[in-house]
Amino acid sequence: MQIGKLKLANPVILAPMAGVTDLPFRLLAKEMGCGLVYSEMVSDKGLIYDNVHTKKLLAIDERERPVALQIFGSEPDSMGQAATIVANAGADIIDINMGCPTNKIVRNGEGSALMLSPDLAYRIIAAVVTAAGDVPVTVKFRKGWDDKSVNAVEIAKLAEQAGAAAVSVHGRTREQFYSGQADWKIIREVKQAVGIPVIGNGDVRTPHDAKRLLTETGCDGIMVGRGAQGNPWIFRQIIHYLATGEILLPPGLDERIDMLLRHLDMLVEHKGEYVGIREMRSHAAWYTKGLHKSAELRLTFNQAASKADFIRIMEDYRALALR
Repeated sequence: MQIGKLKLANPVILAPMAGVTDLPFRLLAKEMGCGLVYSEMVSDKGLIYDNVHTKKLLAIDERERPVALQIFGSEPDSMGQAATIVANAGADIIDINMGCPTNKIVRNGEGSALMLSPDLAYRIIAAVVTAAGDVPVTVKFRKGWDDKSVNAVEIAKLAEQAGAAAVSVHGRTREQFYSGQADWKIIREVKQAVGIPVIGNGDVRTPHDAKRLLTETGCDGIMVGRGAQGNPWIFRQIIHYLATGEILLPPGLDERIDMLLRHLDMLVEHKGEYVGIREMRSHAAWYTKGLHKSAELRLTFNQAASKADFIRIMEDYRALALR
């Protein structure tokens, strides 16, 4: 798969997820073979006003390349300025968020709210493309605002006209948030309507899902979001299945615990113990979902106040499981 000048090793892609796809998470996905990783969304105004926390979101590790940094905003000028900053930070791709459904984003006219204003969306994409220079620009959006305003095809055509190198389509409306089933038919309609690569997103949780998404829509890339939470192995599994038709065995208990503890190490190193421990609580719940007494484990995670607490909890659990 190729996006602009960038050729990917494979078409399996980590979706941008706020509060999830930080640098440690992206590195783990890359180690599992992921062809392209996307950052969590970054505020255009935060970049322009030199917000310290926002600037930290632009941190790139050479081991994770190629990496796409995603920006959000609602004004062409400020999005263009942000794109210049992101390009200078070394992004391989600049992505425009037109899909986030959360209230705090859409009430500012950002995220999926931009699908209600196609002309503004076009001007934002064009401004980012101009500012990005030779860095490819992608756009991520949804099926539409609601079932009465399904306009993903229109937005995709405008993105192509404005110079975007690829688009990502989530098969749900903003009104759905993450409920119900993703509509893959809209992904196929977008693919048939534009000449640039189309990345399909929504409900890819297994290698079989990934293959079916490619077959049913004809899309060029597979974007995995919530299916990767606590499960970086999904990238290795999908890539292997697409290449061989074989399903790899899921990770055993030891491998899951080892990965959880490694993720913990990376988070603490990257963000410090106070923040890292608190963010690890959600990741740990995802890693251990479905395990024996996982509900009890979640309670203990929420009480962990240090890295040592987390290690003790998991090693105690490992010892009990081996009895």
